[in-house]
Amino acid sequence: MMKTLLVRGMLAGLIAGVLAFGFAYAFGEPSVNAAIGLEESGGHAHSHDASAAAPSEEELVPRDIQSTLGLLTGVLVYGVAIGGLLSLAFAFAQGRLGSLRPRVTALLLTAGAFTVVFLVPFLKYPANPPAVGQPGTIGARTELYFGFVAVSLLVGIFATVFGRKLADRVGAWNGFLLAAAAYLVVIGVVAWLMPAVDEVPPTFPASTLWSFRTASVGTQVTLWLALGLAFGAFAEKSLNRRTAVAA
Repeated sequence: MMKTLLVRGMLAGLIAGVLAFGFAYAFGEPSVNAAIGLEESGGHAHSHDASAAAPSEEELVPRDIQSTLGLLTGVLVYGVAIGGLLSLAFAFAQGRLGSLRPRVTALLLTAGAFTVVFLVPFLKYPANPPAVGQPGTIGARTELYFGFVAVSLLVGIFATVFGRKLADRVGAWNGFLLAAAAYLVVIGVVAWLMPAVDEVPPTFPASTLWSFRTASVGTQVTLWLALGLAFGAFAEKSLNRRTAVAA
């Protein structure tokens, strides 16, 4: 059954990746192109840095490939990987969260993972389009972001275990509220302690930045929502079929 769920999760991730690619291409690429145009024209975030005066390096992958095949490949790999991980989490959680239908369990897991893995880290370190950020700080910025994602994920797991234990004493709803409050308090302290990163120059168009960030959120919402719906349907069908065969 674990193998079946894993295959279903990866298939759901593939479907979600295709839908997320369509959203990203339609709504995200225009703001990326606008930011690249600003960078090439010289009116961009690196203009105040000495390195901006250096000649731009030749692109290893043409822009038209990056925005189509490259984007599709990246989103599909991400979707399949997340779908596989979701299936493993579902196999562990099903039956341990009460007598919930498989579809509901899958949606709850997806919503929680979306919040912990993407939404909370995005609020601390939001995505930026090309031409924003200094080349010399990209390594530090990447480490900060993924470090915060790792901390958020660990705190979320501990909060889930904590809430499950509390549910036996104070009820499922109260246990959920206490676990969510504990997560928010801990992750809020961590976010306050971690350094802020703000390299968006005052001259960068606010509309381009807003369009890029909303498209980033929309792409993730599309991917995670489609993943939860598709995997929930697949998992419920597989488990119902297994129950019928056993009966």
